[in-house]
Amino acid sequence: MNAFARPERTPSLIEFVGLMALMQSLVALTIDAMIPALQELGVTLEIAHPNDAQLVISLLFLGLAIGQLLFGPLSDSIGRKPAIQLGIGLFSIGCLLSVFSTSYTMMLLGRVLQGVGLAGPRIVSIALIRDLYVGDSMAKVMSFVMSVFILVPAIAPAVGQGILHIWNWQVIFALFLGLGAIVSVWFGLRQPETLKLERRIPFTPRRLIAGVREVCLNRHAFGHTIAAGLIFGPFAAYLSMSQQILQIQYGLGEDFPLYFALLALSIGAAFFANSRLVMRYGMRRMIGIACPAISIWSLCFLGVVWLYDGQPSLLLLILYLQVTFFCMGILFGNLNAMAMQTLGHIAGIGAAIVGFLSTTIGVTFGSVIGQMYDQSIAPLVIGYILGSALSILAIHWSNQGGIPAASEELTPAK
Repeated sequence: MNAFARPERTPSLIEFVGLMALMQSLVALTIDAMIPALQELGVTLEIAHPNDAQLVISLLFLGLAIGQLLFGPLSDSIGRKPAIQLGIGLFSIGCLLSVFSTSYTMMLLGRVLQGVGLAGPRIVSIALIRDLYVGDSMAKVMSFVMSVFILVPAIAPAVGQGILHIWNWQVIFALFLGLGAIVSVWFGLRQPETLKLERRIPFTPRRLIAGVREVCLNRHAFGHTIAAGLIFGPFAAYLSMSQQILQIQYGLGEDFPLYFALLALSIGAAFFANSRLVMRYGMRRMIGIACPAISIWSLCFLGVVWLYDGQPSLLLLILYLQVTFFCMGILFGNLNAMAMQTLGHIAGIGAAIVGFLSTTIGVTFGSVIGQMYDQSIAPLVIGYILGSALSILAIHWSNQGGIPAASEELTPAK
């Protein structure tokens, strides 16, 4: 039987991958396309302190964290299609609030709603792929989807900056709104429901609470979830601070999207490398190399930062970030896979809880780092030192309860 055999009326593989990739890409686009507009947005909405504009990025992550906790279990109850369409609806309302914002509070409310809504297509599309494909087939489809997704962070800031040259930041949100409508119509017309009625599970508070309790009491799952959040925190801070650091502090101006894309491709290269290396060395060894590497590399670079009074040359900064982001690309997927390793019996709700906890930890930690920005990159580098060091401790703690038997481990995706 063909590995990509599909149920009747399902779109072709190429169309299916394109649709799923667009759903995944909405998150990256909604974050990264706004980065060049933060300064102009701050002036329009009369934001008191430049660092406060970072909340336009970090609060979207917060909404995404909350939404994961909602849409994961909800899709198991009402089906994949209604959950995704509901998410796109909330996202659209958030975009409208942002387009017509007359105050910073209204803008931030819109961003939270965008994040909550985006969790629908972001999380449920993965469950939908799992409904249709298993094993190596699912791994191949996810690889196709991610290969398309990787391009979006590289081009999104250029899209945002291009719009600013012609119109204003409100048009960027209008673009998000239009893409959401395209996804909704395309998905509604072409993709059948994949979760049969007999497989649906009622969405009850008791089930959610039981899932949270199980994840938090599972030392292996909880420890790796904390580690994933701690390592994500400095990256969330970088996204919030990148416009201030690269475009203003280093004076890159209109070249900012080019450098942002260069750094984003470092993570893409890590995804590509990890898909091959993890099959040879295993997730545990890859984590055991990448996490200490960030800590040692950042500690060494902190000395360079102090030597140059908080602003080393652009070349040194790019080199530091490229190596750091490559290591982070290795960690992102492996830490989440390790967190899910012993949660196979509650995979759906377990993934939602792991995503909620790690994102919440990351956003909180990243916001603290971002607010410490003072025209020096020292807070970011210190954030990576602390985040990676604490992640190492969390992983060590998680393994104190014993390493899961090989029969319990998830097979790494090829």
